[in-house]
Order: sequence, then C-alpha cells, then structure tokens
Amino acid sequence: MSHHPDPRSLLTPAMRHVLERIARAGHVPLHALTPAQARLAYEAGAGVLEIPSHKLARVEDLRFTARDGAKLGAQLFAPASEVALPVLLYFHGGGFTVGSVATHAALCRHLAHLAHCAVVSVDYRLAPDWKFPTAVFDAWDSLQGLRAQCQALGLDPKRIAVGGDSAGGTLAAVTAIAARDAGVPLAMQLLYYPGCVGHQDTASHTKFAEGFLLEEPHIRYFFGHYLRSAADRDDWRFAPLDGVDEQGHVRELDDVAPAWIGLAECDPLTDEGVMYADRLRHAGVPVDIEIYAGVVHGFINFGRAIPQALTAHNDAARALRQAFQDT
Repeated sequence: MSHHPDPRSLLTPAMRHVLERIARAGHVPLHALTPAQARLAYEAGAGVLEIPSHKLARVEDLRFTARDGAKLGAQLFAPASEVALPVLLYFHGGGFTVGSVATHAALCRHLAHLAHCAVVSVDYRLAPDWKFPTAVFDAWDSLQGLRAQCQALGLDPKRIAVGGDSAGGTLAAVTAIAARDAGVPLAMQLLYYPGCVGHQDTASHTKFAEGFLLEEPHIRYFFGHYLRSAADRDDWRFAPLDGVDEQGHVRELDDVAPAWIGLAECDPLTDEGVMYADRLRHAGVPVDIEIYAGVVHGFINFGRAIPQALTAHNDAARALRQAFQDT
C-alpha cells in the first residue's frame, strides 16, 4: 500500500466518529478477556451499529452433522419463492473464537433479501475448545450437509455459493478450494476481508496495527486460541494464499469458484486480500474486488452508521445474483 504520513487521516468522518465512540465507551478489549467473556462481549455489542433485521418469509433452524458426529446449528434465511432458490452458505467472522449465527443475522437477512436467495449461516465450532482444523472440517461438512438437504428445503443444489467475513472468509476460501478438489461445483465465493496469510507481516498489518478496531493484540489473541502450534500457520487450510499441503506445496487455485472480494481500506488484512485476488486472477479465476475507502475491518456490520456497509451489502448481492444467473 502507498505510504501515508497519518493513516487515521484516511478514515471517513463517519468511521472516525464510530471509532471515537467505541474508545469513549471504555470497554475492556476482547484480548484482555477469557474466550467465554469475549464471546459474551462480542454478542452484546454486535447489534449496536447494525441495520434493523429485515423481515423474511422463511427463517428456519437447521442441523448439519459433522464428521465426528457433532450436530452443528445453522439458520436459514429466505424470501418467499415459488421456485427453488439458490443459496449462499455463510460463515461468520470472529477470529475463529467469537461470533455466531446471531451476531451476523442482520447481515445474512439483508443479503437474502437483496440477492433474492436463501442464506444458510453456520455455527461452526469455536476455539479454544475446538482448535484448528475443526472449523475447516465443520465448514466442509456443512456444505455437504446443505447439498444433501437442498431438495427438502426447496433450494437449488446446482446454485450454491460459499461466503464469509474475516475468519469466515478464510473458511469460505478454503471450502472453495476443497470443493474444486472434490469436483463439487460452486457458483461463487463471497469473501469480506478474508484472512489469507500464515504470518501477519504485510505492510497493511504494520500500518493499521493500532487504532483501527482490529488491532495486532486481537489477532494474536484469536490465533493463539485457534492454532495448535506455530506449524499450523503454514497449513493452506489456515493460510490459503501462502500455506502448503502435506507435501509442502502451495495449493494451486485453478478452477476454483469465481470470487467477489470486499476489503476495507484501513484494515490490517487489506494487503493479503489484494494478494489473494491477484493469485486467483493469475490462476484464471474470475475475480471482482472492491476496496471500500476510509473504513475499517468489521465495517459491514455497521450499517446503521457507515454508508459503505450498505454499499458493500448491495455490491455482494449484485455479484450473487449475477453468479446464480450464470450458473
């Protein structure tokens, strides 16, 4: 990224105001809490700046069975339809440690409304109780479970996309690669500021390490709970950009699903998102990337205060509609 003498001057006035409000509130930072406390704090704050939940014709609880027999909760959001709807399988953000279907329900409802599709949001298992690669397995097993239930749910099994934000974006990207490997066709991968690298040493990680909501201690805290050892950082299932497989090879990205990638300009993860888009393009994968100026990581959940959040919802929904139409 280009050098800027004062990164905070990049923030929009609305984004700066939100960050100032958060700072004045004086909440204990998540990284100073136990994981259980952090989850409660994240849940409590999740809806403060979010748009009101859109009313939909269908909201249903689902269950998927993981490979170890565990039952994974999920929720389906869908508008009324007389035909089988396409579906987005969504994985929430939260550093693999916090977050839930509930914290991202307003976003998923809005995407379902805007894209006129079903959205199935998954409560994959969280760290530190469930360390890497459990969340990766849960994401894949949820895709398999969804495909098996599509007909009964009135969904179109030939038009499935995967998506997520932050850690959920990582899971979606990895699931898209696994789907390519398994010969499972996907319409699209929708990635909001995904984590893509094993080591947080890009320029944007340095530039936006402090004062931009997702701070370096948060990232260290989340990954410290999620990863079993330092070796996991070099696993492609954690780092789809530069991680390697069991043979030590970086995963090729040829023939994975087309990607829509939405990034925040003032975010430690911006550079890796751009680099992942470049790698996809070099592999011949169609990529549409948007970088939203002057906003921080997590902005898509601030629709009540940040106009770019609604723009990002609409952009992603437009891409979904087009992908489902082309499938």
